[in-house]
Amino acid sequence: MSTASPVPTAASAAKNRETLLRILIPILVVVALVVLWQVLVTATGVPQYILPGPGAVAQSLVKDWGTLAPALWVTTQITMAALGLALIGGVGIAIFLIQSKWIETAFYPIAVILQVTPIVAIAPLILIYAPTTQVALLICAFLVAFFPILSNMVQGLKSVDHNLLNLFDLYGASRWQTLIYLKLPASLPYFMTGLRIGGGLSLIAAVVAEFAAGSAGAGSGLAFRLLEAQYRLNIPRLFAALVLLSALGVVIFGITSFIAWLGLHRWHESSVRREN
Repeated sequence: MSTASPVPTAASAAKNRETLLRILIPILVVVALVVLWQVLVTATGVPQYILPGPGAVAQSLVKDWGTLAPALWVTTQITMAALGLALIGGVGIAIFLIQSKWIETAFYPIAVILQVTPIVAIAPLILIYAPTTQVALLICAFLVAFFPILSNMVQGLKSVDHNLLNLFDLYGASRWQTLIYLKLPASLPYFMTGLRIGGGLSLIAAVVAEFAAGSAGAGSGLAFRLLEAQYRLNIPRLFAALVLLSALGVVIFGITSFIAWLGLHRWHESSVRREN
């Protein structure tokens, strides 16, 4: 029995080492880039109003945290609310579209039109008709995040194995039973792909919409703080706001990727760990 124990121990150690490398390698690359940035700024003597060093950006992040933190929270709220609405709307409309080929033919082009129309072009109209600026920003972010979830979900619901569909028909399953027990589980990988794409696009759309809206004041997000720092030539604060936006995007991607892993790692080829 003592000879069997080293095998799982070695496998576990190899797995832990691989997990550690997956975490350390990106961190080391980012640290190396930051160090290179600081060295170049110091060696060339570039003024802070042109390119601040990482130290100046960190100081601005600490000093202006009272201003940047509420803006970060506003942007986060709009992004997450838009993503939630896009998930509900995308999945619901996808289920509606696959009920009939004629329904998909009639309504799917409308979704395509909304997707290919630049959000900057329709943002002024949304600002006119929306009751508040925050609602307008939410609508803009929703429109951008909505289509990737819809298109992936439609593709997933239509990509179910026909042999399984025939099997459900053979056993007399109703349309709703086929949807709940076959089509929705089979479309989960497509849904997770749309979720990851939609999460990033909702943040981008929230920032772009705020640029177009030009909103200001206590309820403004990080996009306004970027513009404000640019107008005042406070470049360290501008970079600090960019760092917060990037960090928020990484967190959203991490959360959506973790949700995808939770849903797929036990059975789908894209997430199952292979032995070889």
